[in-house]
Amino acid sequence: MRVKNNRKELIKAALGLVECDLAIKNAQLLNVFTGEVYPATVFVYDGAIAHVEYRNLEEGLDKVKNVVDAEGKYLIPGLIDAHMHIESSMLTPRNFAKVSIPSGTTTIVMDPHEIGNVYGVEGVKYMHDSGEGLPQRQFVDIPSCVPAVPGCENAGAEFFAKEIEELAELKRVIGLAEVMDYIGVINQEDRMADIIHAAERKGLYLQGHAPFVSGRDLSAYLIGGPVTDHESRTGEEAIEKLRSGMFIDSRESSITHNVKDIWEGVKHCKFFDHYCLCTDDREADDLLHEGHINYVVNAAIKYGMDPITAIKSATLNTAREINVTDLGAIAPGYVADMLLVEDLSNIHPTHVFFEGKLVAQDGKLLQPIEDKEYEIETRNSVQLKELSLEDFHVDTPVENGKVKVNVMVYPNLELSSTYVEKTEFEVKDGNIVLPDDDYKFVIVLNRYGKGTIGKGIVKGFGTKKGALASTVSHDSHNLTVVYDNERDALLVANTLKECGGGMCAAYNGTVLSTLPLPLAGLMSLKSAEELSVVSQKMKQAIVELGLTDMENPLLRIVTLALPVIPEVKMSDLGLVDVLTKKIIPFYAE
Repeated sequence: MRVKNNRKELIKAALGLVECDLAIKNAQLLNVFTGEVYPATVFVYDGAIAHVEYRNLEEGLDKVKNVVDAEGKYLIPGLIDAHMHIESSMLTPRNFAKVSIPSGTTTIVMDPHEIGNVYGVEGVKYMHDSGEGLPQRQFVDIPSCVPAVPGCENAGAEFFAKEIEELAELKRVIGLAEVMDYIGVINQEDRMADIIHAAERKGLYLQGHAPFVSGRDLSAYLIGGPVTDHESRTGEEAIEKLRSGMFIDSRESSITHNVKDIWEGVKHCKFFDHYCLCTDDREADDLLHEGHINYVVNAAIKYGMDPITAIKSATLNTAREINVTDLGAIAPGYVADMLLVEDLSNIHPTHVFFEGKLVAQDGKLLQPIEDKEYEIETRNSVQLKELSLEDFHVDTPVENGKVKVNVMVYPNLELSSTYVEKTEFEVKDGNIVLPDDDYKFVIVLNRYGKGTIGKGIVKGFGTKKGALASTVSHDSHNLTVVYDNERDALLVANTLKECGGGMCAAYNGTVLSTLPLPLAGLMSLKSAEELSVVSQKMKQAIVELGLTDMENPLLRIVTLALPVIPEVKMSDLGLVDVLTKKIIPFYAE
């Protein structure tokens, strides 16, 4: 990046023949190549590291425009998030940068498949273009699975090889995003094979997504192309993938916490070069109060990982994973993304340097980020017909009697994985009677004008009364409603239709709270601080519906319709068998 553009001048700076822009003195440098920490002076020219001096620490300081005294603090590389969805923060790329830079995030690897499922190529281009010119590097991986599972759901767009080739021409595109259709890769289905080949022709690295994939299936998946995985949930799963040569992106999101279990399973290993860290999905409230990728680094350290190894896992390892050769270290020729921290075991930077410029200090953003407006931010993406109570009613084969239903079951509140269970229900006057508040109706309404509606029953979702609706519904982001009565269901659906999407909770004919997300039904135009206030009210409303035992109730509904997480999920076509990619009928035999 920076080095290729100015190599001759950078060499002159390395030799002390031209004046450097910046020097950081009195620093304890963390060397991610050797694992050493030692006193050093770092010289920066035109955004890149020109020289690191560790013998004569005062030499050359008279030929520097600006000298920063580290005062004995540790100097570490800027942090890189190996895999994340900005849309999950519910912030725009520019507002995301504002809140994440002060915590030390200088680079992210973004997968915009959320908005890709809503607006297609145009949505991905918006995420790319709105992230231009920021004091943060927002790399883009092209969504590989739009929709996640073709034939089992309807999204707002479809991606094939043609779309991959078009998007690969964008300036900051570096990879093909999480290849979720692992069955399509293993079976070498034409669509997935063509998409992967298109990405390889463009020189993109291939990001994986392989929950519970093991044995010969894992071998087949790796041969198919993907090289990374952020879906490992156990140490056993992670160690198998590390042994197979995969990069493991150990995840600590706002809903899923895998770092502890993964570290317990891999800590006996001798090498950790393929161990990386990511956030995946992190909401604005957590970004504000806990941090971003620095939070994941601190979690790894808390669970027993050596601090230097943890920092390397969010810097150099990640840069190597994404095939970027001049990020992730403080060494000659590397981009000058650096942090000053007081404690290696608790990463809270006092200074954040991006390409050699001080952009944040003591938790405050120093470089203003201009607010920009884009036409796509003004549209209403929720395209639904006029809804009625009948849309939320489940037709029954008998007026009175018993019916057997294929029910989607959550085993507990900690897991997003589910299974199917055949359950008998009583029917009275043409209505299925739910036996207790552990059972709820669920409906997924296509919001892209296609008119498809999938209906089911879910057990163990967590709410006890009323209705909860969301257009944040991975990955097709149709309108998902969990409810126990048709009136409340209609109310929350119409509320989101009018405001352009988001989340809504209602009980007894009254809206308890609405979280408007007008940008693609996924993102707010508010700042993190403003959004946090609204999201807290939404969380409280969900708690009022009975979801009291979940750390983050806001995110419970968002994976209910994600048909790449085993074993069953809902879609606008009905209940999906994830492994066979077939629709399971509502009524069981």
